[in-house]
Amino acid sequence: MGNFLTTTGDALTSTLLQKVSEDPFRLVTFLIFIGAIFHSFFAGKFATKAKKLAEVGEKGYKVTIFHWLGEVEAVFGLWLIPLTISFIAMKGWHSTVEYFSSRQYTEPIFVFAIMTIAATRPILKLAEACIRQIVRLLGGERPSTWWFCILTIGPLLGSLITEPAAMTIAAMLLSEKVFKYKPNVVFSYATLGLLFVNVSVGGVLTNFAAPPVLMVASKWQWSTYTVFFNFGMYAAVGIFIASLCYFIVFSKQLYALNLAAKGSSDACRTEAQIPAWVTATHVLFLVWLVLNAHHVVLIVWGFLAFLMMAHVLRNYQNPINLTESLLVGCFLGGLVTHGGLQEWWISAVLSRLNDTLLFFGSAILTAFNDNASITFLASLVPDFISNPSLQTAVVGGAVVGGGLTVIANAPNPAGQALLSKFFKNGIVKPLPLFFGALVPTIILVWAFRVLPLWLK
Repeated sequence: MGNFLTTTGDALTSTLLQKVSEDPFRLVTFLIFIGAIFHSFFAGKFATKAKKLAEVGEKGYKVTIFHWLGEVEAVFGLWLIPLTISFIAMKGWHSTVEYFSSRQYTEPIFVFAIMTIAATRPILKLAEACIRQIVRLLGGERPSTWWFCILTIGPLLGSLITEPAAMTIAAMLLSEKVFKYKPNVVFSYATLGLLFVNVSVGGVLTNFAAPPVLMVASKWQWSTYTVFFNFGMYAAVGIFIASLCYFIVFSKQLYALNLAAKGSSDACRTEAQIPAWVTATHVLFLVWLVLNAHHVVLIVWGFLAFLMMAHVLRNYQNPINLTESLLVGCFLGGLVTHGGLQEWWISAVLSRLNDTLLFFGSAILTAFNDNASITFLASLVPDFISNPSLQTAVVGGAVVGGGLTVIANAPNPAGQALLSKFFKNGIVKPLPLFFGALVPTIILVWAFRVLPLWLK
């Protein structure tokens, strides 16, 4: 094993050095990409600096600059500036325009649109009503019961309404049912990490909802039947066990939240009923987006029609805030642009691994690039086309590792944007998030790699 790793490492290093010598621009784009990742890790420091400047009365451009440098969702968009300058300087204007035009921005646009619709009051109340039925069966409407049901049922909805919509609904419900009672910081990061991991694997019950699966389903001829029996049923078991483990570990904190809710003045607050036809109208727009998730023109026209409808029915919903959705779209658009230039080294790494190393290698790479990008690059490797074992390993690793960082899975920025207000200075720190997601990730590794062997 040691000789294999040494030989593979030497061959990989040689290949990467050759690729860089052939085109030095590859190294430049890699360094810019790494710079963006490190920036995301230290965004909190910039946000703190902006807050301190504002507190001492600073009202100039410095506050604005530090504010945007501290906005995690804007990081990859900001790093497009040095990327574009380097592209023009080294490749020329024509090549720059050609590359940017070749990128597929359908997913960022889709996530922006569906995140906005899924966050509307009629959709949230419908999801809340559905989950409430199970909450009542499990012991009543307490934060602890809501927490468990949201984190187990919510992610699985991603297999039907897509992961971004499931993330938005789950994050909004957690905000209303759990986080408003001010849990401690360790529990907050654990909950966010668990949410990211569960949503990342919760979309693999079908072949059309999870971006990492969608990227390869057509090329590798995967049906929903194939996806469910290779990933879905193990994902459902892993989600349940991971949520149950955290429920037990944080039982004291959950009990404290129950007490806080009991003493809260708005615990029994009621709202005016939303007419069924209003909810049905919103659901139709949500279905329209899901069915046309890969047709950007239909997404845009459907979303514009929704905004007009929302204005007409504004009495039945909260004011629509597009800022968070736009920032998430910016984040994903920047990631798509940067990620497309990392193919030269990611493909080289993936093509040299056996199925076990590929699973863990894919999970690790996912932490530094969107998991859909990893599986897309894997679909380009000839060795994968006729090898189901390698196919299962790379996709399994990609979805399992999708909760370790905010950039690992496309819906993660949406969850972070919606819940960041409950963290200090409105910033979710990458390292605590990683540790919060680590235990659920390990449990899902067991569910994907060990559980299938036990059931054979």
